[in-house]
Amino acid sequence: MAKEKKDISMSVIKRLPRYYRFLGELKKQSIVRISSRELSQRMGLTASQIRQDLNCFGGFGQQGYGYNVDQLRQEIGSILGVGSDFKTILIGCGNLGKAIASHMVFEDRGFKLIGIFDSRADDMKDLRIKGLSVSPMEDLEVYCREAEPSVAVLCIPSDSTAPVVEKLIALGIRNFWNFTHYDISSHHDGVVVENVHLNDSLMTLSYQILNQ
Repeated sequence: MAKEKKDISMSVIKRLPRYYRFLGELKKQSIVRISSRELSQRMGLTASQIRQDLNCFGGFGQQGYGYNVDQLRQEIGSILGVGSDFKTILIGCGNLGKAIASHMVFEDRGFKLIGIFDSRADDMKDLRIKGLSVSPMEDLEVYCREAEPSVAVLCIPSDSTAPVVEKLIALGIRNFWNFTHYDISSHHDGVVVENVHLNDSLMTLSYQILNQ
């Protein structure tokens, strides 16, 4: 039986997508089963770490057999909610927002992109991304009340994020994939935020280069 979510550390949660990705690669190679030791060698983790992580959600392996690759991938996918189809809107269709909307396969990750909004929508009248046109921010309230999205992807300048977040929360959106530097969680209780700081990631790479 899976443990209560509150008992599972975020470090374990953040490793689950990596397991899912690696198992997907194994499936493409027609590998049917794999031991924790073999999986650890491929992923650069210890076998003990893998077993501990997976045991947080139940016993997926069999003694003397290991893990069924397809079954384990499906189990992890279910834990991650890859079939959830959370209705999602994207705010900000500049270079970053356009790239995310164009190249992220939201449907394979548990999300369904249903709307794109930008303050300069008038300049993007001919733009279509995955069949979606870019709508003006003025249409956001009516759209949200009708379509009821639950997730917003934020790709807007940090100095304009606060009022947009206030409006989105007022419209019932409390889940954010945040590419801005605005700290949503410190200003709003009861929201779910995954922050993506590309500059932080690049500086982390710099540190590792200097200290290898």
